[in-house]
Amino acid sequence: MEYRRIKALREDRDWTQQKLADLLHISRSAYASYENGLSDVPIAVLTQLSYIYETSVDYLLEMTNEIIPHERK
Repeated sequence: MEYRRIKALREDRDWTQQKLADLLHISRSAYASYENGLSDVPIAVLTQLSYIYETSVDYLLEMTNEIIPHERK
């Protein structure tokens, strides 16, 4: 599930849930619900997270273990 990866990526950077929520322009509780697997992460948020973390949506969705994304168009 994507929530494990988004949590791990956030923790690797020593960022708070509030920091991510601010970057995504959502509430901390909304972000926390994604990270805790209580709500599905919308496609738009997944896309934003892929840019923030410089990885692919496939990596966030655990469809690949390749953290480096393909070249963006």
